[in-house]
Amino acid sequence: MLSFIVPAHNEELLLGRTLAAIHAAARRSEDEYEIIVVDDASTDGTAHLAEIGGARVVRVNHRQIAATRNAGARVARGDVFIFVDADTLVGDEVLREIPGAIETGAVGGGCVFDFDGRVPLWARLLHPIFIRAARALTIVGGCCVFATREAFDSIGGFCEDYYAGEDAAFIAALKRHGRVVIPRAPVITSGRKVRTYSGFRILWTLLCFVLRGPKSYRSHEGLEVWYGERPVDPEYVSRLARRS
Repeated sequence: MLSFIVPAHNEELLLGRTLAAIHAAARRSEDEYEIIVVDDASTDGTAHLAEIGGARVVRVNHRQIAATRNAGARVARGDVFIFVDADTLVGDEVLREIPGAIETGAVGGGCVFDFDGRVPLWARLLHPIFIRAARALTIVGGCCVFATREAFDSIGGFCEDYYAGEDAAFIAALKRHGRVVIPRAPVITSGRKVRTYSGFRILWTLLCFVLRGPKSYRSHEGLEVWYGERPVDPEYVSRLARRS
């Protein structure tokens, strides 16, 4: 069984399409699956949308992504865990590649991503560089990472010392355990961060990780990109206006 674990904090605007994409791709893959939404202290309709979207809801109050991911894994019934961010769309090709990689001996891995909608010029220029580096170094962000249950348990899940960068630490631990793969197909993730924060703010936050690794992310301090009040995404507002 595939266990899709979706951490979510105030994600009522995007969660519905994420769950719909998982259902569609998983049904076409014909693998048995479950979806677990870990609602981390949401104050909007996230939990309700998860329930009507066919997910099992686990409520926590961590406001820390690693602990929230681990909470979902603790109740999962599958033998493969796929962690999908609440603003990320997983397609058919990814769900064909992940089970195939596991069957041939991989212990886990993660997906590269494309952005949805329009993004600033700096993001369009840097994105292909980051993707090539991710494939060359087998280092990916956390919008979609996966592992066998056995590998996840062996490495102790996501390190809860870190408030960000836990995905990179997770992949590094998996590499020590066995073979890690990056599927050819990307997932599609929201470009809201690059649309609503300045390039300098995002690149400075990433530079801290490059210089010091996940150890630079041991508290919420300086991590407003992930934990601050979420700015309004003009792209999504525009889409809502076009639908109405």
